[in-house]
Amino acid sequence: MSEQFTHLNQDGQANMVDVTDKVVTERQAVAQAYILMSAETLELIVSGQHDKGDVFASARIAGIMAAKKTADLIPLCHPLALTKVQVEITAEPEFNRVCIISLCKLSGKTGVEMEALTAASVAALTIYDMCKAVQKDMIISEVKLLEKTGGKSGLFKAD
Repeated sequence: MSEQFTHLNQDGQANMVDVTDKVVTERQAVAQAYILMSAETLELIVSGQHDKGDVFASARIAGIMAAKKTADLIPLCHPLALTKVQVEITAEPEFNRVCIISLCKLSGKTGVEMEALTAASVAALTIYDMCKAVQKDMIISEVKLLEKTGGKSGLFKAD
């Protein structure tokens, strides 16, 4: 088997990538998610009139907690000692949606893309969960990596 990073061992079975020989670098990833909803649902959240309290605060905490538990959720992910997790949630009433941007950082041998994507996804799912009694047809969309720095592959920026 070549020295490339792969989730397959010499027998073709899935396993965790061995990062033992990789160099420790500063790594950062930024991800996004949107949740589309009716103007009425968004106004309920923004005005603070939602029966379940501060929806954005709960989603922010859920996203941070999820980033820290990514290795428990995604098979073959490395458990990472994150040094920073930030989840920003912004109402965009002109589009009847909420924008979620997550940032994860660490000094390590493997990237934090999955942690950033997990944080944004779980924050969106938390908003859905807290608002589903009001509106069940909300749409979580455009979950994607926006930026990644560090490591052998260097900088990635989405278009």
